[in-house]
Amino acid sequence: MTLSNLKTKFMTRNDCYTAGRTITPKGIMVHSTATPGVMAGSWFSRWNKSYRAGEINRQVCVHAFLDDKEIWQYLPWNHRGWHAGGAANNTHIGFEICEPAGHSFRGATMVGYDVKKNEAYFRAAWKNAVDLCVFLCKKHGLTEKDIIGHAEGHRQGIASNHADPDHWFPKHGESMDSFRAAVKIGLKNPKNEDFYVGDIVKIKDAANRYYPNGPQIPSWVKSTNHKITQNRSNGKTVLRGGRKAVLLGKKIHKRTGDESPGIMTWVDKEILELVDVEKEEKGAAPEKLYRVQVGAFGKEENAKALMDRLQKAGFDAYMRYE
Repeated sequence: MTLSNLKTKFMTRNDCYTAGRTITPKGIMVHSTATPGVMAGSWFSRWNKSYRAGEINRQVCVHAFLDDKEIWQYLPWNHRGWHAGGAANNTHIGFEICEPAGHSFRGATMVGYDVKKNEAYFRAAWKNAVDLCVFLCKKHGLTEKDIIGHAEGHRQGIASNHADPDHWFPKHGESMDSFRAAVKIGLKNPKNEDFYVGDIVKIKDAANRYYPNGPQIPSWVKSTNHKITQNRSNGKTVLRGGRKAVLLGKKIHKRTGDESPGIMTWVDKEILELVDVEKEEKGAAPEKLYRVQVGAFGKEENAKALMDRLQKAGFDAYMRYE
């Protein structure tokens, strides 16, 4: 499963990131920022700093921030965050919902918050938060029951004493219970299903071709499961026969789960069914890859020319300046 508005930029300067501790996510904790008007993309420059080096006065880092438009991932999902102020850091992914501008705080109470003016913002941010939780639940084998707010975490004894997001949601007629209900609907709605690199899929029985007007699908291809090894090329969605496609790079034995070389074919996502989601292993080492280099050039235009030739020949290619 993918999120079209999810962007990733890890806070590698933050001491939480450099600590390098990993977790097996058992739940998700919802926070809100209580910092009116500071949107998701702005938190990188605020928090990508070292407490030990005296660059920031807080030891804090969450996995993601989101607003009405974007979702920014700032830590790997299986990285131990510093967001709960308690034991939930060892078990929960944490993300912050950014609050719109125009209000202040008296303690944990919003002062001057205009519900009507902010309704459109709230609904868009709410949807992004629900979509992120659906994504994370599918990715880590969780359900809506595994989602809590920071305030709920405090009542359970696993988080510090914060009111979020209970100070905000009720102003728009919502609560953590209604949030979990929305995630539950998202998990059951097949229209929300997309595919993520590492997902295990099978080809639908009724499918005849890999994509419209593409090659016919041999029967043996349908008899096994497949792992998605790529869903974009050069940062762009891949189209085959006018349809969004993913690359099936590995075969997965249905009974044993053993991997073997795959069909290496781009396949229309509409003919695929999800069998199992990609999962991160605690402490897993990065996969080592063999890199194939075609050339190196002193001039950018020469490098681009070769990359264009490779892409026209059907090869996935990228350019890196060193």
